[in-house]
Amino acid sequence: MDLSRGLKSRHLTMISIGGVLGTGLFLYTGAALQEGGPLGILLAFSIMGSVTYAVMISLGEMVSASPLPGGAISLAARFVDESLSFTLGWFYWYTWTIFLPSELSAIAVLVNLWNTSVNNAVWISIFLVAAVGINMMGSAWYGETEFWLSYIKIFLIVGLIIVDIVISAGGVKGAPAIGFKYWRTPGPFVQAPGVGGALGRFLGFWSTLTRAAFSYIGSEIVAIAAGETQNPRKNVPRAIRNVYIRILLFYILGVFVIGITVPSDDPRLGLNSGTALASPFVIAIQTAGIKVLPTIVNAALLASGLSAANSELFTSSRALHGLAVNGHAPGVFGRTSARGVPYVAILSCAAFGALAYMSIKSSAGTAFGYLATLGSAGGLLMWWGVCVIHIRFEKGLRLQRVPRADLPYTNVLTRRGAAAKYAVVLITIILFFSGYGVFLKGAWDTPTFITTYLPIMLFPVVYGGHKLWTRCKVVPYEDMVFNVYADVQEEKEESKSRWRRLFDAVV
Repeated sequence: MDLSRGLKSRHLTMISIGGVLGTGLFLYTGAALQEGGPLGILLAFSIMGSVTYAVMISLGEMVSASPLPGGAISLAARFVDESLSFTLGWFYWYTWTIFLPSELSAIAVLVNLWNTSVNNAVWISIFLVAAVGINMMGSAWYGETEFWLSYIKIFLIVGLIIVDIVISAGGVKGAPAIGFKYWRTPGPFVQAPGVGGALGRFLGFWSTLTRAAFSYIGSEIVAIAAGETQNPRKNVPRAIRNVYIRILLFYILGVFVIGITVPSDDPRLGLNSGTALASPFVIAIQTAGIKVLPTIVNAALLASGLSAANSELFTSSRALHGLAVNGHAPGVFGRTSARGVPYVAILSCAAFGALAYMSIKSSAGTAFGYLATLGSAGGLLMWWGVCVIHIRFEKGLRLQRVPRADLPYTNVLTRRGAAAKYAVVLITIILFFSGYGVFLKGAWDTPTFITTYLPIMLFPVVYGGHKLWTRCKVVPYEDMVFNVYADVQEEKEESKSRWRRLFDAVV
C-alpha cells in the first residue's frame, strides 16, 4: 500500500517552519558564538541562509511538479541516474538517523535544569517512545502534532528575540544597557586557536559555517513530506514561497540578538557545560537577573526538542521507505500498514535512537559534536545532490521546451539553474575546508578529521561503486518526465478562518 496523504495545508506550512527551528538554533548556537564571535556567527548564518534559500527554491520547483515518495531521492533517479538516487538516499537516511540520537541527548540535557536525580537514560527513553508513538499513528497525527509544537517554537523564538532586545537596551530593572558592548569586548570575531591576525579571525568565522549548516539542515523536510501531502501542487509552493521570511526573522535576527546579549568568551556557552544553560538565550536571561523566565524557556525548548526528534524520525523513516520503493533497500522497508504508515522503516530507524545513550557520560557535548559533524556533512552532501539534480532538471525543461509557466512553482532565481549553481559552488567550498583546523600546526585530531571528511570521501566511493555494479546510465534529457503531478489526486481545500489566513500571510 502507498503512503497516505494525511498532511493538510496547515500541517505542511508548520512543518516547513519546524524543519528549520530546533535545538540547532536554541541550544547549539552557543558553541558557534564561542568559535566565531558575534559578527562571525552573523555572517555564517547569513551565508548559509542564502544557500538554504537557493536549495529550497530549486527543490521546491522540482518536488511541486513531481511530488514523489522519497523527495529528492526519487527525483535523482528521474532526472540524473539510479546511482545518485542510491547514494543520496543512503546518505540522507544516515544523516537523519544520526540527528535523532543527537536530539534525544539534547533533550536530556534540557531536563537536567530541573531534575538531576533521574538518570538521563530515562528521559531519552521517554522521548524516544513518544516520537515512535506519534510516527506510528500516521502522517495526519504527525502533522497535527507538529502543527501545535511549531506554534510553541514560533512564539518561543519571537519572544526570545524581543526579550534579548529589551535586555540589550537596558529595559530590565537593575541590569545596565549593553548595546554593542560585546562587539567591542571581547570583539566581533574570535581568533582561531594558534592562528593570529586577520587569518585567525577569518578561520574563527569559517569554523561556524558547519554549525550554521547543522541548524539549517531540515528545511528540505517539505520535499520528503510532499509524498504524503494533500494537493501538493498547491501546498508545496505555498510552504516554499515564504521561506526567506523565516530565514531572516528566526535565524539571522535570532543570532544577531545572541551576539549583542552574550559575550563570546562566556564559559557557559560550551557544549560540555552539562546543563541547558549552554543555550545563549537562557544565558542572556539569567545574566540579566530574570528569575522565572529561564525555566519557562527551557520548558518550551523541551517541546522544541520533541518536535525535532519527531521530525527526524519521520524524515529518516521516509528516506528508508523511499530507498525501498526505488529498489535500493530491501523491500521489507517499503511495507506500509493498512493506514499507509511505513511501520517497518519507522521501527528500524528508531532503533538507532539508542546511540543517544552514549551521551550519559560527562563527554556528552563531545559525543554530540562528533555526531553533529557527521550529520552536517551528510546533510550538505544531500543539498549538493539536490543542486545537481536541479541543474539537469532545468536543462531538461529547456531542451524539451516545457514552458516554465506550466510548473506549479517557479522562481526567477532558478532560471538556467542559477540558484543551484550558486549553492553547489558554496557547498563544495564549505565541505572541502570545513575541517581546516586539524591541518594547523600541532592541532591534528583524528576523530575530528574522520567525522568531517569520511562522509565526503565515501560519497564518490558509494556512487562509483553502485555505478560499476549496476552499470546504470544517466537519464537522457529527452527522456525526462515532467508531468508526474498530473497523476496526483487533488482534494478539496480545507476552509480557513480569518486568523489562519493572517497567520499564513506572516509565516
